[in-house]
Amino acid sequence: MGPNMRYRRLGRSGLQVSELSLGSWLTFGKLITDDTAAELMKLAYDNGINFFDNAEIYSRGESERVMGRILKQMEWPRDTWILSSKVFFGAGGKLPTQLGLHRKHVVEACNDALKRLQVDYLDLYYCHRPDANTPIDETVWTMHQLIMQGKVLYWGTSEWSAEQIKEAHAVAEKHHLIAPVMEQPQYNLFHREKVEHEFAPLYDTVGLGTTIWSLCQRCAQRQARHQRGTGHAPYRRRTRLASRA
Repeated sequence: MGPNMRYRRLGRSGLQVSELSLGSWLTFGKLITDDTAAELMKLAYDNGINFFDNAEIYSRGESERVMGRILKQMEWPRDTWILSSKVFFGAGGKLPTQLGLHRKHVVEACNDALKRLQVDYLDLYYCHRPDANTPIDETVWTMHQLIMQGKVLYWGTSEWSAEQIKEAHAVAEKHHLIAPVMEQPQYNLFHREKVEHEFAPLYDTVGLGTTIWSLCQRCAQRQARHQRGTGHAPYRRRTRLASRA
């Protein structure tokens, strides 16, 4: 891997994740060609990035298909890279069985992601949003079962509140299940409260790890127009920083 890349433990797990990752949001299968996507992934991998991030909702599943084809083409050893996906929004369907964090959708979404990405397992699997319509016990049990089946190695959350993450850990502890390891929140000059304050107690109590995402250029420019006078320039690109917070 790249000589200058640094790696951090993902929360309390033993998994070593590169500080920077390559995500496919708004790009793969939509705004760039497959050849450009392949060039980006190779450049990232050659410079030590071992974490590639995706989700079922990105380009309605096409992002995962593109990344899966590239990973197949590159033939990198499977034990040298980390792959993630996320579940909640579905891959285009709008029926209640095609969305959310209930057992049916989580299981089917995981199986579909494995097919699109052409892998036997996901290293990281995120609950992309909290689901008010599904008991959290059901979601925690389902994620635990996916891990027991070897389809997922670690599971986490994205854009959950500290209270929701604590509740998931309480369920896991009560039933001796595998708890979420990481959260993927937005973190940038405009959004600091959750990572720096709301989550602060969780870093020590449950060992929460973060794989943060920041604004893409277009989103930052749009948000900056609504928050003029802050004196901060928007981020110019979207990155993720894996950290043991």
